[in-house]
Amino acid sequence: MDAILDILDELRPGAAFAGRTDLVDSRELDSLTIIALVAELEDVFDVVVPAVEIVPENFNSPEGIWALVCRLRAQDL
Repeated sequence: MDAILDILDELRPGAAFAGRTDLVDSRELDSLTIIALVAELEDVFDVVVPAVEIVPENFNSPEGIWALVCRLRAQDL
């Protein structure tokens, strides 16, 4: 989970991400940032994020992003 916060901080320095549940809805994460985030998640966690998974529910919170990564890693086993 800390790795998710680190990645988010690299992409948007100075923004507060911990405890947030509105990252997409509030436009803290815009489409270009989400594309960069997906690329980082794929590199760091060795997963492939399918386009159908790029929905607000998966990216509105650090916990949602972590749950997505965990689900993708479990599917790859």
